[in-house]
Amino acid sequence: MNAEIIAVGSELLLGQITNTNATFIAAQLAEIGVDVYYQTVVGDNAERLEAAIRTAEGRADLLIFTGGLGPTKDDLTKETIASHIGKKLVTDEDAMRSIEQFFIRTKRKMTENNKKQALVIEGSKVFPNDHGMAPGMLAKSRNHYYMLLPGPPHELEPMFIHYASPAIQDELETIEKIESRVLRFFGIGESQLETEIRQILETQSNPTVAPLAKEGEVTLRITAKHQSVATANQMIDQVEKEILQIAGSYFYGYNDTTLMEALLEKLSEKQLTLACAESLTAGKFAAEMASIQGVSTMLKGGVVVYSNEAKMKLAKVKKETLDKYGAVSSQCAKELAENIRSIMDADIGISFTGVAGPDSLEGHPPGTVWIGIAIKGKETAAYLLELSGSRNNVRTRSVKYGCWHLLKLL
Repeated sequence: MNAEIIAVGSELLLGQITNTNATFIAAQLAEIGVDVYYQTVVGDNAERLEAAIRTAEGRADLLIFTGGLGPTKDDLTKETIASHIGKKLVTDEDAMRSIEQFFIRTKRKMTENNKKQALVIEGSKVFPNDHGMAPGMLAKSRNHYYMLLPGPPHELEPMFIHYASPAIQDELETIEKIESRVLRFFGIGESQLETEIRQILETQSNPTVAPLAKEGEVTLRITAKHQSVATANQMIDQVEKEILQIAGSYFYGYNDTTLMEALLEKLSEKQLTLACAESLTAGKFAAEMASIQGVSTMLKGGVVVYSNEAKMKLAKVKKETLDKYGAVSSQCAKELAENIRSIMDADIGISFTGVAGPDSLEGHPPGTVWIGIAIKGKETAAYLLELSGSRNNVRTRSVKYGCWHLLKLL
């Protein structure tokens, strides 16, 4: 079975609210093996909704509608679908009693138009609304299923979990589970990674592999479908093994793990402490590190040394170094890293110095960044980055590269 989610409401098209219902439903359907290939948003207009229904019928077995079940004139989802499939709208007595009780309980007067919310498509399976008034329903006509759900998320979500999902599963001949795993990569572009694993991408069927690039990183989502969760995960294991044999040197973690989290896990595992001296990143590395619970055992401290005066006064960089090589140099980066490690009595010192932009500095173009890493007992390293993008993008990516280079050294 495959489904299309159709959200009804002009407020969605106007950008007044976000369509979180589609995200929730798609995730729930994935768990029971129902594919979603399309999502549609249509305004409160019967003709356009009718056109959306006809289009969806050409590409989905199950049409799931959210919104448009309320008491006002622009709530027209039920009427349009009932007319489309040639069914009447009838009053559901349980829903009517529930609505009446709501008004009695809240000591409000029930207006005539509220009775409209108790109307359901004749012959449909009705879903009680435990958190509102309009019931949901599942109707069938010829080869298609039509599921109608209320728009408010606090009504829709419990209704879907307790009533709608079980109703869909009752209609499925076999229930296949969909399992996914995200592999995270850094230091390689999306196009290069796709080229490296081209054979895997070209021959995929089940499991499937989907690349996605975001903020200087690349992820690969591996998705497998099988009636057995264990078998689905074994299928994913095999594809993951093939991918990592090719591009494992760029891999750093799974699912929602960030580079900083991966770094802190490694520091914790090795019981190492770290201190940082930051120029262009201005405390961004330390702030991101400190946002993660448990960091106090690893982060000794840090300094923001934006000016040359601060570099000399707070991080003890020699004036001769700055005069001869400049702040944007491997020599300055190394000295910053070594000195902050010594000042804070840490196992590791890391530094960031460079040009965030938009203007040049010391003859270096925006995006020129040096990262210094000093590890106790090892030779100090410096890494040159030549980044593009906005000022804040350069600063954010500099922090990520700092995590990445340190991870590789550990």
